[in-house]
Amino acid sequence: MDSANNKIKGVVLAGGLGKRLYPLTKITNKHLLPVFNKPMIFYPIQTLVDAGIEDILIVTGGNHAGEFLRLLGNGHQFGLKHLNYAYQEGEGGIAEALGLAEHFAEGCRIMVVLGDNIIEKSIKRAVDGYRKEKGGAKIFLKEVEDPERFGVVEMQGDKIISIEEKPKEPKSDYAVTGIYMYDNAVFNIIKRLEPSGRGELEITDVNKKYIQMDKLTYEILDGWWTDSGTFDSLLKANNLVAKKEHEEKEKNKVDLCI
Repeated sequence: MDSANNKIKGVVLAGGLGKRLYPLTKITNKHLLPVFNKPMIFYPIQTLVDAGIEDILIVTGGNHAGEFLRLLGNGHQFGLKHLNYAYQEGEGGIAEALGLAEHFAEGCRIMVVLGDNIIEKSIKRAVDGYRKEKGGAKIFLKEVEDPERFGVVEMQGDKIISIEEKPKEPKSDYAVTGIYMYDNAVFNIIKRLEPSGRGELEITDVNKKYIQMDKLTYEILDGWWTDSGTFDSLLKANNLVAKKEHEEKEKNKVDLCI
């Protein structure tokens, strides 16, 4: 396996207008809002860094794109030497935003994290495992109490056979989180997509293409996961991160006393 096929680059998708969080997003991008003691965008970047990925692209858009550069610079606070940026014009959907990463990918595989997704634990083991696979796509799932809010998978044995967006009668309790890994074929798939009823290129349609090719695998996330795109989920994210931070602080105090 050559280095281009084995290397994984990271993409954080942080565009959109954040309409569900208006009026908070009237004067800033959703992904720059605070989640406990850090801007939201810090968490997906840290997810990539913790997974061993250091070549990262931030895709943003809207009227506040320049604020990402002011906040993040070259990513030194994450131990990075450089950060890359791309601008999405309009609201063409997650898959369209991902398509902007084709030049950045340079034939490598990519790991995509939606900018409002926050997880508790590192996924480095799963990412390292994907490096050893022949290609295809891998998505991350989490069992949830309200699957009708998300894209939901239907499984047969250890295989995903379908994904349905916001189903009235979910076929499982496993939601598709905003963390995906793709081989370089993803960009040709995106180019052939048709806009959905919302007029956008949907990431679910990308994943469905990989199902059709029998090249979609999955991992189930360990620990908690949340998005931060609504008032309720933003509050949940703040509470989960605050609890984690306080627990780690108490643990460090105990360790220092031993």
